[in-house]
Amino acid sequence: MHRIREWLRPSLWGLRIRSAVVAALTVGAVLLLAAGAMLGLLNRSLLREIDTAASTRMDAIAGELTRTSVAELPDSLFEVTGQVGVVQVIDAHGRIARESNPKLATPLLDPGTVGERETARRPVPSYDEDLRVSARTVSAPDGRYVVLVAGDSEAAEHTVKRVAALTAVGGPIVVAAAALATYLLVGRSLRSVEEIRSRVAVIGAAGLSERVPVPPARDEIARLAETMNDMLARVEAGHAAQRRFVGDASHELRSPLAVVTAALELARDRPEALDAELIGGTLLPEAERMRLLIEDLLTLAAADESGLEVRGDDVDLDDLAGAQVQALRARGDHTVRTAIEPVRIRGDQPKLARVLRNIAENAAAHARSTVAVTVLRDGEFGRVIVDDDGPGIAVADRERVFGRFVRLEADRARATGGSGLGLAIVAEIVAAHGGSVTIGESPWGGARFVVDLPIAGPAGIDHPIADAP
Repeated sequence: MHRIREWLRPSLWGLRIRSAVVAALTVGAVLLLAAGAMLGLLNRSLLREIDTAASTRMDAIAGELTRTSVAELPDSLFEVTGQVGVVQVIDAHGRIARESNPKLATPLLDPGTVGERETARRPVPSYDEDLRVSARTVSAPDGRYVVLVAGDSEAAEHTVKRVAALTAVGGPIVVAAAALATYLLVGRSLRSVEEIRSRVAVIGAAGLSERVPVPPARDEIARLAETMNDMLARVEAGHAAQRRFVGDASHELRSPLAVVTAALELARDRPEALDAELIGGTLLPEAERMRLLIEDLLTLAAADESGLEVRGDDVDLDDLAGAQVQALRARGDHTVRTAIEPVRIRGDQPKLARVLRNIAENAAAHARSTVAVTVLRDGEFGRVIVDDDGPGIAVADRERVFGRFVRLEADRARATGGSGLGLAIVAEIVAAHGGSVTIGESPWGGARFVVDLPIAGPAGIDHPIADAP
């Protein structure tokens, strides 16, 4: 009983059954409407033919009456055919002057009710209701006559009933055929979906290189398979990037952690060795290196998870650039040239300061003698340009350097000692502000970093965001 109740609930039916039922109901409804319209048109057409035949006979008799008497009318005008059943000519006194069947002694219609010309009238009650009477009043040389011609609609009714019976028999067959065809077609389509599902079910983290089969037909199922394969490719690439990221992060943390561990073991075994020089020269720098690396990793993790949250404050790019210029000049390692115009934008000041700091330090790390910082307004964007006279960055590597843990020591003359995350963070912060960062060639042959930031700030930020408590 429970199984029967389940079958009576359409929500529990499979897609094939639901599709077949919907197809059957749709085809059945269309056939029902079409059959009704067809039978109606057929009935009207047959009745029109009967009325036309009666009217034609009536007009022929009326035409003859204008030229001859009733007794001299041709017998052919009173013959009964399949469509003409009764013919009567009524004189001015209401008597039947001539008829097709002498047994029918009563006029088909009351002559007093007949107008100049009428069709499809019902006869008097003494006659069969299937008769359709056409009547016409004629003024002949020997008097006034009424011509009555009745067509028999019984044959038309039988024809319509036979067609309706054939439709009633053939309709369910058509509905069943449509339901069966839909059931089989949907089942065939679902086999491809099932193959995709079964293949995806067995693909694990260790087998992300596998792909689902793509049907040969270029339909929605094939596009689904192609989209699934594209998604698997993205998942595989993301998984590989995540593994590289974890491996690189572990490698970066291993070195300072090993130094700190070795210094602590030395201090444990030889307490007298733990002096200010060891602490200031080894432990604190390595701990600071780990702290910065962990902060960079947390920043990138936040960007990957939900995107960086940026503030909507007024930021003077010229002030941020000026601060970085002073820091570079304080080192005394390079000549720092500037061309800074006042430019104010909307954005997150601490994060934008980090962008300028990372780019400026990158330029200083690879410059031979000169670094140039330019700030200007270009239409609706604030632009920051940082040039150096170092070895530059090859065109093939200008996109790759914004990846994580990417270093180009083989291309750039000196190792920086950095983690390889600085430019990746620059790219994330600039993207969060709705801007762009590109790399070109400086006038001295080195690298040129160009950062474009919208004056209006990142989309959707029109008010300051409160700092987290």
